Amino acid sequence: MYNILVCDDEKDIVAALTIYLCAEGYQVFTAYNGQEALEVMKRDDIHLVLLDIMMPGMDGITTMTEIRKTSNVPVILLTAKGEDTDKVLGLNVGADDYVTKPFNPVELLARVKSQLRRYLQLGAGTVRSAAISIGAIALDDDAKTVTVDGEAVSLTPREYEILRFLMQNAGKVYSPAEIYRLVWQEDCIGENPVAVHIRHIREKIEINPAEPRYLKVVWGRGYKMEGDAR
Repeated sequence: MYNILVCDDEKDIVAALTIYLCAEGYQVFTAYNGQEALEVMKRDDIHLVLLDIMMPGMDGITTMTEIRKTSNVPVILLTAKGEDTDKVLGLNVGADDYVTKPFNPVELLARVKSQLRRYLQLGAGTVRSAAISIGAIALDDDAKTVTVDGEAVSLTPREYEILRFLMQNAGKVYSPAEIYRLVWQEDCIGENPVAVHIRHIREKIEINPAEPRYLKVVWGRGYKMEGDAR
C-alpha cells in the first residue's frame, strides 16, 4: 500500500481526492496548508504528494521547495486555470507533474500511478545529490547548469532532462522507449525522438561526437552514460 499526502486549503477538494484515492487502495494523509504538509512528511512515510499551489500562509511552491531538501518523492501540483507561470515555476524547482482544476478523476489517478511507477523504478526513497560529475562533465541540478571542463554548455530543457537522467543512472543501459517513458513520463506514440536528442547532446558534451567518451550506444539495447558518478 502506498501512502499519498493530499494538501489543499479547500476541504471539499481534499475530501473528493481522498475518496478517489482510497477507492484505488491508497492510504491517504491530509493537510490543509504547507506547514501541516511538512509535518506529515516528517512524521509519516509518504510516497507521493498532491499539492495545491495557491494556499494561504506557506504556498505550494515554497512547501515543495522545503520537501525537496529532504525527499525526492513525486509531487503533483494542483493548479487552477490561468496559473501558467506558477506551473512553470513549480516544474523548475522540483515538481514532477501538474493537474489543472477542475480535474478529471480518471486522468488524475493515471498520473498518480505513472509517477509512483517511475519513482519506484528510479529508486524510491533515495535523495539524489543536486550536483553530479562524470569525468569532465558537471551537472548542477539546483542551478540547472552543465559544464564540460569548466565551460558552460547550453542544453535545451529536454536535452538537460535526458542527460540528468542518464548521469543519475550512470552505467545502466536504457532503450529509447524506456528513456522516453521515464523522461517524458508517458509512452511514446509515433516516431521516437530520443536518438535525435542524444545526437545533439553528444555534439555539445563530447570532444568527438562520432567516438563518444561518455554518452555511448549499446547496440541493440540502447544508451548509457559511461563512468562513475560522484
